[in-house]
Amino acid sequence: MSHEKFQECIEECMRCMMACNHCYNACLEDENVAMMIHCIRLDRQCADICSFAAHAMSTNSVYAREICMICADVREECGNECKQHDVQHCQVCAEACRTMAA
Repeated sequence: MSHEKFQECIEECMRCMMACNHCYNACLEDENVAMMIHCIRLDRQCADICSFAAHAMSTNSVYAREICMICADVREECGNECKQHDVQHCQVCAEACRTMAA
């Protein structure tokens, strides 16, 4: 399958990765960073898997489907965690994760 067929998903993965990276960095600066540890870890993992999924799709990996399925699971968990926090960067990240998981 040509990477052009994946273009929209690749772009969404990159948007989600950027939102997770922003949330990750903002959480590190939170006054109560200890409370944000789970969110920080999920942000990092979600950003990494989104980047990896985009790469797999862009190179027509035979494992792209399986990688994207794992990516959807991680995005869902990250989105669920972020939506629990009442700070804007977490809400933006949660929305990016939900958009991707759908």
